[in-house]
Amino acid sequence: MLRAGGVVTCIACKNLLPSRMGVKFRVPLQKLHPLSRSIHHRYFANNNPQRPPHCSAARHYTSLSRLPMRPPKSRSGGHGYQQHRTFWVARLAARLLKLRYILLGSAVGGGYTAKKTYDEWKEMLPDMSQYTWIVPDFIWELSENIDLDKLARALPELDEIAKLLPDMEKVGENFTFLKSLLSSGLGSEVNGASGLRLLLETTGDSSLRAPDIPPTSAAMSDSSDKQFKKSSDKERIDQLQEELLRTQMKYQRMLERLEKENKELRKVVLQKDDKGIHQRKVKKSLIDMYSEVLDILSDYDSNYNTQDHLPRVVVVGDQSAGKTSVLEMIAQARIFPRGSGEMMTRSPVKVTLSEGPHHVAMFKDSTREFDLGKEEDLAALRHEIELRMRKSVKEGQTVSPETISLSVKGPGIQRMVLVDLPGVISTVTAGMAADTKETIFSISKAYMQNPNAIILCIQDGSVDAERSIVTDLVSQMDPQGKRTIFVLTKVDMAEKNLASPSRIQQIVEGKLFPMKALGYFAVVTGKGSTNESIDSIKDYEEDFFQTSRLLRDGMLKAHQVTTKNLSLAVSDCFWKMVRESVEQQADAFKASRFNLETEWKNNYPRLRELDRNELYEKAKNEILDEVISLSQVTPKHWESILQKKLWERVSTHVIENIYLPAAQTMNSGTFNTTVDIKLKQWTDKQLPHKALEVAWETLQEEFARFMAEYKGKDQDDIFDKLKEAVKDESIKRHKWNETAMDSLRVIQHNALEDRSITDKPQWDAAIQFMEETLQSRLKDTDSVIADMVGPDWKQRWLSWKNRTPEQHIRNETKNELERLLKLHEDHTAYLANDEVTTVRKNLEGRGVEVDPVLIKDTWHQLYRRHFLQKALSHCNLCRRGFYYYQRHFVDSELECNDVVLFWRIQRMLAITGNTLRQQLTNTEVRRLEKNVKEVLEDFGEDNEKKVQLITGRRVQLAEDLKKVREIQEKLEAFIEALHKEK
Repeated sequence: MLRAGGVVTCIACKNLLPSRMGVKFRVPLQKLHPLSRSIHHRYFANNNPQRPPHCSAARHYTSLSRLPMRPPKSRSGGHGYQQHRTFWVARLAARLLKLRYILLGSAVGGGYTAKKTYDEWKEMLPDMSQYTWIVPDFIWELSENIDLDKLARALPELDEIAKLLPDMEKVGENFTFLKSLLSSGLGSEVNGASGLRLLLETTGDSSLRAPDIPPTSAAMSDSSDKQFKKSSDKERIDQLQEELLRTQMKYQRMLERLEKENKELRKVVLQKDDKGIHQRKVKKSLIDMYSEVLDILSDYDSNYNTQDHLPRVVVVGDQSAGKTSVLEMIAQARIFPRGSGEMMTRSPVKVTLSEGPHHVAMFKDSTREFDLGKEEDLAALRHEIELRMRKSVKEGQTVSPETISLSVKGPGIQRMVLVDLPGVISTVTAGMAADTKETIFSISKAYMQNPNAIILCIQDGSVDAERSIVTDLVSQMDPQGKRTIFVLTKVDMAEKNLASPSRIQQIVEGKLFPMKALGYFAVVTGKGSTNESIDSIKDYEEDFFQTSRLLRDGMLKAHQVTTKNLSLAVSDCFWKMVRESVEQQADAFKASRFNLETEWKNNYPRLRELDRNELYEKAKNEILDEVISLSQVTPKHWESILQKKLWERVSTHVIENIYLPAAQTMNSGTFNTTVDIKLKQWTDKQLPHKALEVAWETLQEEFARFMAEYKGKDQDDIFDKLKEAVKDESIKRHKWNETAMDSLRVIQHNALEDRSITDKPQWDAAIQFMEETLQSRLKDTDSVIADMVGPDWKQRWLSWKNRTPEQHIRNETKNELERLLKLHEDHTAYLANDEVTTVRKNLEGRGVEVDPVLIKDTWHQLYRRHFLQKALSHCNLCRRGFYYYQRHFVDSELECNDVVLFWRIQRMLAITGNTLRQQLTNTEVRRLEKNVKEVLEDFGEDNEKKVQLITGRRVQLAEDLKKVREIQEKLEAFIEALHKEK
């Protein structure tokens, strides 16, 4: 607005530059605002070539500068009034312009501050993208009912909206002019506007920065710097650290308060679905989908080298280093069994952490939910985990590689999958298996060798670092530390016990251990009491770090302490690793699936892909059909089989111990008495047992026959081993109903007491039964005698066979005894001693030395043959004896009591067969079917048994195909959900 010098000068400009001012200055016309130039110089002649030289210097004045006390000397001439009036108007215009820029700068600064505050609060708000399912479906369907294109056309165009916005070019020109004023030192009022000045200093545009501090302000700053330098450097550092610590704690408390409010808000939102606001089925969370994939992979064993490289957080550490306590702090519940110095983690425990409205825990293979807010449920959960661990450990072992899967949900819990491994030990103590140390190392390496596994290395801070074993193991598996997070526990005890706290600083900075890590954390997991709650441990941890020298002296940074920060860091690292590796794993399983499907098509083109469980169900149905077939056996078939088998079992006893002794009697009365006595003894002691044995064997044989002869359209030899095992186990478990023996004994006794043959067919049937029995016995006896004496003369001449010396002696003995029988056809069943001596002497006379025992043995077989031949002759005579039987053999020399005996035996066999058949069909077959079902159910629950009984490449190939397909499908669903969440 001012221009000094010149022949013709604006009077207002001259009044602004009195000649007696303490400091002279000059402002180029080019730096003046265009509007000011147009106001004050619109009548100035631009074509005037004559201009006096400018003043050599200009004096800079501010509100702190002293102005001359004497008034300016008035100019002579007739223009004094005009000069005074023009000076007042110009001063007023300058004041108004300065006020406008001050207001404009304040408005811009206020808007910037408001925007920054809004962004900070926006970051603190909870992420509501996970709860889009809370919105009812009809909201998402509005796009179908509302014409969005029509609505968009109704909105104003961008050009019209732009017209309503301020002209940013003019605003920029105003800022440029304001900068020129500040840099030139115009106006003490502008220098006093600290808010505007601060805004200009903090803006990113270099053209809007504040001017340099005036000389007077610089002098004051120098004096304050001198006063501040009087304090020592140590005090300044302490003050800064304390102020930094107070600021960190302040914001930490603010974050915790906001997180708590966020947790309550999430809990309320998640609970709304339970109240019936929205009945849509809740989708599975990302972490639950991912956990299902890991559960399938834990049982997957492939020959195509498709290994499980999906990420999970592996928690490793020395025994009693605090691994389980850290995991409990992350899960926000004391869920694991606790002990004092003894090994409590005996098998890997996979814990899937996710967010939910209620703090609950659940096993993978169970539907029971444990409320982690109730102490009795917590105790039950710890007891169940301990039982599962002990059950998984095989006899003679201390630890087990079998994984226990557990899921924990709750408000504010970070989503991730952790695996708690048994603690690494250095020495095997009493009560442990000899290979415990090696087993723990192998389990830990198996989990850590996964290139995408995040290793959470837990180190006890209260013990000497040189005693650590796990650090060496971790450094071997991850030498570059690209996936390792180091956690130092029990820092409170370490600070109290260590003489040099800087040792803790060396640990968390990675300078003490040879291993490398992505990050280092220091945590406190309580005072060591098993009764401490999670909240009390959190409070103790926060109080400790607030007062700890480690944080106050800068040995630890605020982001390296507390399990809360650890949980956030581990969760971020876990999901980063998942996003980087999950698609690569999906492609690997896709390739494996193609290889497996190609092998199946080439080897089994006409067979369905049935895995082991499906094959077992098919075999189970076939076996049950075969058992049901037992109930379709006709009663006649059962009775005929039972009678035949029972007679085969008891015929020897009947002939040798009943019929033969009774036939030695002299009359019919003695014969019948002997028979009755021996039948009664036999019935009381042996017959019922023999009958039940026969029935049970018959049931087994029929069951085996049906299973062997079953020919269905889907018959498969792959089931043979399973069917045989089911049959053997079912028969082994089957116990015959012992109460049936007493009733069977009464029935048999009554049947044998009856001697009344009512008709001729029964008599003929008894004759036929007797004849068949005697002929069968005679045939067996002839066979025994032929084996004793060797080949006869025909066989010797035709087959060129010779007798052995023993057979020669027996043959000579047989010939001598036959001569005796010819002389005494009614001889008794036993030889007398003098007769044995006579036979021996006769043989010695022919040069044959024979033993008396051999003579008696040979006599027994010869007499049996003689007796059976006579009985057959008598049987033929009795064919027409039914008439005499009806007259009780009065006035007849024929006696057929032996026929009556065989009739009684035959009737007892028929009645026993009928009774056993009823018991079989009504009771035992059903009980056997029940046993078969129980065996099949037991085998179905025993995976190892199914693997043993259903084997082969076909089965294994179908198993691999099923698992690979399932893994690939779940991985693809997880990847799709993961992309949607992004």
